[in-house]
Amino acid sequence: MTSRLHGSKDFWIAGLRAEGPPFHDAVTQAPPDTPVPSCPEWTVTDLVHHLGSLYQWVRGHAARGVTSPPEPRRATVPEGAPTGPAAVEWWQGEYKALIDTLEALDPELPAWNWAPQAKKAGFWHRRMAHETAVHRWDAQMAIGAGEPVEAKLAVDGVSEVLDTWLPAGRRHNPSSRQGVVHLVATDAAQEWFLRLRGEGVALLDTGTLLDTDEHPARAYAAGTASDLLLALYGRVGFDVLDVTGDVTLLDCLRTG
Repeated sequence: MTSRLHGSKDFWIAGLRAEGPPFHDAVTQAPPDTPVPSCPEWTVTDLVHHLGSLYQWVRGHAARGVTSPPEPRRATVPEGAPTGPAAVEWWQGEYKALIDTLEALDPELPAWNWAPQAKKAGFWHRRMAHETAVHRWDAQMAIGAGEPVEAKLAVDGVSEVLDTWLPAGRRHNPSSRQGVVHLVATDAAQEWFLRLRGEGVALLDTGTLLDTDEHPARAYAAGTASDLLLALYGRVGFDVLDVTGDVTLLDCLRTG
C-alpha cells in the first residue's frame, strides 16, 4: 500500500463528469429552500449558487497561463445569478462551461493556486472533481439519499486533504497537538501516515517505509475511502470508522 498519487487530468475530469449529473438530480428533486443538513444554515439554492459561482471563478483564472493571484471571489452569488428553480439551469450552464474549460486546459500550464505546491493548472482539475463530489453528497443528503463517493476518487480526495488542504493551513482545529495518525481505506488497499507537529503537518511517503522503521501511530482510523473523505470534511463523525488510539488527534485533520 502507498500514499503515492495516481491522478491525472483524464481521471479528474472523469470524476467531475460522474459527479455532476447526480448533483443536478438531487437539487432538482429538492425544493429550493430545502435545508442542507451537512452544510448548516445553507439551503439547496445556497449550495447551487456556491458551486456554480466557484466554477465561474475557476474558469476566469485557471487558463490565464500565469501564477499571479486572480481577483478574489467577491460574493457567493454572482450578479445576475437566478434564484428558485432557475438556479439549477444556471448551475448546469456553469458546470458544462467548466468541463469545456478543463478539457482544453493543459495540466502543466502555469496557474495560480492557494496551496504550497507547484503552480500548475492540474491543481484545478483535481480540486473541481473533489469539490463537486463532496457537494454532490451534500445535495443528496438534502433529500435523504447520500451515496458514497466512488472509492478511487475518494482515495485521491483523502490524499488531497492531506497533501494540499492541511499543508495550506486550512484546518478547522489547528492546535499544538503532536503525534502520528494512520489512516486506512479498507476498500482500496490504501493507507496514509500523517505526522502532526503542532501547527505543522507532514504526509509520510509510505512507499519509502521499511518494516524496521518506527512510526508509533497515536491514532488509527480505518474505513471505506468515502467514509474517510467525508469524515475529514466534517460531513460524518469519525465514529463511522474503526478508530483506536488518541481519537482527539483526528479532530486536527478536519478541513473543508
